[in-house]
Amino acid sequence: MQFETKTAIIVRKDLETWQKLNVTAFLMSGIIAEHPDMIGEAYRDRDGVLFSALSRQPVIVLAADGATLGKIHRRAFDRGVKTAAYIEEMFSTGHDDANRTVFESYGIDDARIVGIGLNADRKIVDKVTKGAKMHP
Repeated sequence: MQFETKTAIIVRKDLETWQKLNVTAFLMSGIIAEHPDMIGEAYRDRDGVLFSALSRQPVIVLAADGATLGKIHRRAFDRGVKTAAYIEEMFSTGHDDANRTVFESYGIDDARIVGIGLNADRKIVDKVTKGAKMHP
């Protein structure tokens, strides 16, 4: 099935594995909050046990260096694509309010982005994420 939109998460490739997983989870939650229609129906196994619903469409996870992430961040902003973003300084906070406070300290040109998530038209996502590679 071909989707009109594409969901991509791009993480900085030099992060520790736990950081990549943490950032990916946070960014996906932001994408789903922005696009709740992405969630499908709950899953049920043959015994009738109900499981949580998942995303209706695939999510591509890409990796990039810091400079490329900065370019991706700028391209998304310039095209008016709303993103979920995670900055390096958020690793040192312990909760959402602290994350917001540290996030407010940076702007589009000086944020030390370690991850970006977006859902938009397929062609736009491909253009915005140019330079990122499939996560190994």
